[in-house]
Amino acid sequence: MVDARTAPYGLLLLRLALGFMWLTHGLMKVFVFTIPGFAGFLAKIGLPSQLALPLIAAEIVGGLLIMSGVYARQVAVLLIPVMLGALNFHLPNGWVFSAPGGGWEYPAFLVVASLVVALAGEGAYALKPAALIPGRRPAVA
Repeated sequence: MVDARTAPYGLLLLRLALGFMWLTHGLMKVFVFTIPGFAGFLAKIGLPSQLALPLIAAEIVGGLLIMSGVYARQVAVLLIPVMLGALNFHLPNGWVFSAPGGGWEYPAFLVVASLVVALAGEGAYALKPAALIPGRRPAVA
């Protein structure tokens, strides 16, 4: 059973934490790894280095949109492929993220958290809440 009185606040906490994670993940690439460093990393693993700026922008802007609740459900879905890419990179390193090179537990959890926000909604205090698929009727539990 879902508690209709408290569920919106639980979803708010999840939305804020998820958005903050995306924001800091993008800012880490700017201030810690640097943009040229991240571009070099992408090239080293066989991806176009030109993806660096779009990926960083998606993470920073996406994180801010999710935290503020502006189309958070759609933004969470759009960011899932980014984290699936990270998960794919970390997959050979094992489950635990503290493993050398980082495991895949953290990216997998973030994919699931993004799916929860997408499916369950933005929660309380969203600036621009929207149905996941516009025009669709809500599901009946």
